[in-house]
Amino acid sequence: MGLGTIVLLVVVVAVALYGIVIYNALVAVKHAVAQSWANIDVLLKQRNDELPKLVAVAREYMGYEQETLEKVIRARTRAETAQRAGDLPALGQAENELRIGLGQIFALAEDYPELRANEVFNQLARRITGLESAIADRREFYNAAVNRNNVRIEQFPDVLVARSLGFGPFELLEFDPSHLRDVDVATLFRT
Repeated sequence: MGLGTIVLLVVVVAVALYGIVIYNALVAVKHAVAQSWANIDVLLKQRNDELPKLVAVAREYMGYEQETLEKVIRARTRAETAQRAGDLPALGQAENELRIGLGQIFALAEDYPELRANEVFNQLARRITGLESAIADRREFYNAAVNRNNVRIEQFPDVLVARSLGFGPFELLEFDPSHLRDVDVATLFRT
């Protein structure tokens, strides 16, 4: 075996090993996105399970505010549908509507002293507010994982492996910037 053949074999083996390293890195960033989404998914489900309870308690006291309560339930349904379908733009829009509706419920609760005094309502409001904060935190992790994936699959030489093996970009989970602020239930219930 000649020196040229040995050099060629070393180069082929080095390129193959480098391709394997790139492939494994692409798999890792892809799974980081999936894991980040799973974390958000769990929190969204928990929050969506709590919302009907909050609306039920509020409905007992807020007889004249049915439209606001129904708006929250409709937004919750749209958010769940988009979540199951993996439709991130629709989920972002439904989440915006849901946050607006929750803010309205909490603001309207000020007009109902009996509701403000209801411990179940207060516990649910605190739980939902905590879940909202956790969702915001997890959304940051998700978007960071998406960015790492999307940058990685566009960088050379990773782009060669990514394109040939079908690695693709993911969408960011974006909310309307005007609604990113958490609903602060504590300030709404101070007398």
